[in-house]
Amino acid sequence: MKYLKDFLENNKDSEVFSILSCSKAELEILELLMRKYLAGISQVGCFELLSQIYDTKELLFLEGLNDVKNLIELGYISASYAFFKEHSKLSKLGLLQADLSLCDAFLHILEAGAQPLSNPKEPYNDHLEYLKDQFLRVELYTRRANTSDKSKASEQIKALEKIIASRLKLSKIALPCEQILKENAFEAKEQIVFFALLKEEYEQSESGSLRDLGALLALISKDDMERMKNRSMLEDGSRLIESGVVEYDEVLTPFGALSRTFFISEDTLGEIMHPKSAKTAKKIKLENIVKNSEIFELITPSSDLSDVVLNEQTRALLENILRQLDKNVQARLASWGMKPRKNIDAKVIFYGPPGTGKTMSAYCLAKSLKKQVLSFDCSKILSKYVGESEQNVRKIFDSYREICAKTKSEPVLLLNEADQFLSSRLENGSSGSEQMHNQMQNIFLEQIEKFQGVLIATTNFMQSFDKAFSRRFEYKIEFKKPQLKERIQIWQKVLPKNAEFEESFDINTIAKYELSGASIVLVMKNVALKTAISDDGVFRTSAFIDEIKREQRSSFEEDKKVGLLK
Repeated sequence: MKYLKDFLENNKDSEVFSILSCSKAELEILELLMRKYLAGISQVGCFELLSQIYDTKELLFLEGLNDVKNLIELGYISASYAFFKEHSKLSKLGLLQADLSLCDAFLHILEAGAQPLSNPKEPYNDHLEYLKDQFLRVELYTRRANTSDKSKASEQIKALEKIIASRLKLSKIALPCEQILKENAFEAKEQIVFFALLKEEYEQSESGSLRDLGALLALISKDDMERMKNRSMLEDGSRLIESGVVEYDEVLTPFGALSRTFFISEDTLGEIMHPKSAKTAKKIKLENIVKNSEIFELITPSSDLSDVVLNEQTRALLENILRQLDKNVQARLASWGMKPRKNIDAKVIFYGPPGTGKTMSAYCLAKSLKKQVLSFDCSKILSKYVGESEQNVRKIFDSYREICAKTKSEPVLLLNEADQFLSSRLENGSSGSEQMHNQMQNIFLEQIEKFQGVLIATTNFMQSFDKAFSRRFEYKIEFKKPQLKERIQIWQKVLPKNAEFEESFDINTIAKYELSGASIVLVMKNVALKTAISDDGVFRTSAFIDEIKREQRSSFEEDKKVGLLK
């Protein structure tokens, strides 16, 4: 701390004076703020500060406003306003009502004896080092918002952002904030809002000068037109709000208007400050609750929709579901008065023959939605005791809602083999079993009606589909057996990349056989095993054809003629 001691003892004769480029009067303001800071006072009223330096009777303290404004533009101090937090384009006299505090840029100079620009050739060694640069980035944006000459601050911003990008490329350690930015695809202005609010959390500022809507818009906007355009970034349905990273409180101002104060959500702060423990604790908590529920299987998908082969129409329908996450879609719905929930809602039926990828596509959709899956086998719902099946239907949905409430998450609810739920109700059901079937379906319809979240039901049969379900499910997506083009793509995905094939091997030869995706995977496993134990380990077309024909003969999907053996 030699530069700090030198500054306080020698002032304009100190080593850092040439770096600061300040007048003697400005240096006196910085010294007084520094002494207050060392005494545990991080903010000082501008009038209080100037009155200690200048004579208040002769109004000489007004001359100090120029010095204060210049120090703000240099980025050495910042001004916040207890009441009117809008701090761009305020008059000099308006500064008298501001609270002044030292910026990190000035503190860095006193600590290191140099301007706070990092070496672009050095990787980040820890998360705090990375945050230091990002918080300096916020200060530069604040400086640009508070100065009439924005060119110098803009140049410094550009230089610092290049340094941050260079250091990130060299860094080998995991940076929680970077992961959050990538997962939510935050753009540059959204990043500034994120780091501005995070800076407030770390500094625990009493004024919260950067939490106000006006202050945040001033930070990321160059003019009034941009401010109007950028408001959508902090409204319901925006990426920052919808992701759950940023939240807000609304309070009534003395003028009767609603004012929003923004902050980083507790879950996000946990991910940043304790990334490993927060992620592990959440996962363990969900796993334990599901384990204790005894009815669901918890699945964490490993592949998203880009990894599964689908026909174009099916893929388009699934991508439509994902578009609900788009901030422009959310904003448009909100503008129409159709305010969406924070989490995505979709009730979907996947139908088609066995082995066409219904369950796998459900997992992949969940992965694309960044959700886990709670899977329930509907064939287990029937009970020999009268009344229990109806209770079990309610138990599925009650347990799901309980899990969501306890974990503060909404996994995808997957109802596999939901044929008995989706089939037509029996109009003249007189027997006990028929009445139970109808009652069970009525309860299922009722639960589907009020369900919130993502629900996917899979079925192999749509012939007996009850029309009442059409109104409850927004998407009914058919999964057909793959055509030649899709079969070639599936074979390309499952064929081993580092294996040796005979010279005459042609993927088109094996793709011409009409197999489902599941059958192709099974054939590939069987051929791989046989080839692995062969003498030369070479994959041959004949081995594939033999296994394909064996699979076709044993397939229960084909119609078989049953008769007497001769």
